[in-house]
Amino acid sequence: MDKIEELKEQLKHHLVQAQAIAAKAEDEGRDFSDEERTQVTDHMAKAKGAKEGLEKAKASATMRQALSDLGEGVELDEKSGERRTPSGLVVPDSKSSLGETFVKSGEYQGLLQSAPNGVFGKDHRVQSRPVGYKALVTGASDTSGGAFVTNDMLGLQVGQMAFQRPLKLRDVVTTLRTSSDTIEYVRQTSQTNNAAPVPESTTTADPGSMTTANGVKPESALAWAKVTTPVKTIAHWIPITKRALSDASQVRSLIDAFLRYGLEEELEDQMVSGDGTGENFEGLGNVSGTQAQAYDTNLLTTTRKARTKVRLVGRSVPNAYLFNPADLEAIDLLQDNEARFYFGGPSGLGTAGTLWGLPVIETEAVPAGTGYVGDFKKAVLWDREQASITISDSHANFFIRNMVAILAEMRAAFGVIQPNAFVEIDLTA
Repeated sequence: MDKIEELKEQLKHHLVQAQAIAAKAEDEGRDFSDEERTQVTDHMAKAKGAKEGLEKAKASATMRQALSDLGEGVELDEKSGERRTPSGLVVPDSKSSLGETFVKSGEYQGLLQSAPNGVFGKDHRVQSRPVGYKALVTGASDTSGGAFVTNDMLGLQVGQMAFQRPLKLRDVVTTLRTSSDTIEYVRQTSQTNNAAPVPESTTTADPGSMTTANGVKPESALAWAKVTTPVKTIAHWIPITKRALSDASQVRSLIDAFLRYGLEEELEDQMVSGDGTGENFEGLGNVSGTQAQAYDTNLLTTTRKARTKVRLVGRSVPNAYLFNPADLEAIDLLQDNEARFYFGGPSGLGTAGTLWGLPVIETEAVPAGTGYVGDFKKAVLWDREQASITISDSHANFFIRNMVAILAEMRAAFGVIQPNAFVEIDLTA
């Protein structure tokens, strides 16, 4: 019996034993005895250990199978349309990937078909429609494009390249589409609610004094401001040689894990700290009308009071905190007067999940010493043109140097509908 089957049997055995003890006590209409309670606890602990071991064993088996597939051919199953290795491992298609979409696009396929045997020669022109140099990607060096000329290892592709951070802010803001180059929206700047019980008027004559005591209904007020924000373009590009373009079948990794990621990282930075000048967004940190929470006693007290301001002053329901990793670390390391960690210490999950009942977004877009809490549904990201890829040799002297440029760009706008639904938190004592 292999390890996986053995662990399955252990898991089944301990669960059956625990269920039998529970069933016996239930049939006799009584609670567990001390001995039975100890036995159930022991069986459940062993079942948990077997389950964890089973999950690890399955993961190891999958990895061993994937490793055994390296270097083997990947064939298309004509019936199912799936790509499989000889051992039957299905190779994912990643339909949502921008890089995968690009390399499967008619533009890219047309480029390959225009090159003899799919190889771009030195005199071949390269131009596609949209679908100071940094480090040049070449096809010869093992530290550049040549590193991508490897056996087909699609089953082991890594989702992220080095120096990348998780990007989560887009998940909590409101995302809309626009077909215009300028967004005009209404921003609420203040509100006054004077609603009150009003007695019935006792006379038809003008009461003179306009008060609720004379049957006059109170007037409330809302203040609005019309805001116009232009759609901004975020873009960057990398140069590669024609040899790298024709040889690197995994060029989509460059697109997905670097070019597209770079756009999204800058977008998150702009939504938080854009100063509104030039081509910068007006980010949350520079919007007039947001509330402020000064440091009060400690980090936990401060962050909780900020949450309350969103409810009482902003009259909104907060849905997330934003913290710099350094500040989140400081919160995780908080201890009580007996040196016990509030958030579980080294063996716990820290505040990675929630703080005061709200999701926590850890992002370097927020400067250290500052945090935010608010109703991020009242911040809107308008997508004008989602990430697109263009490739061309018509840049500078690229044509005569057998080089091409891969350009990634997107167009978007950002606005805060109700500034007082957000609180900027001072986290420095």
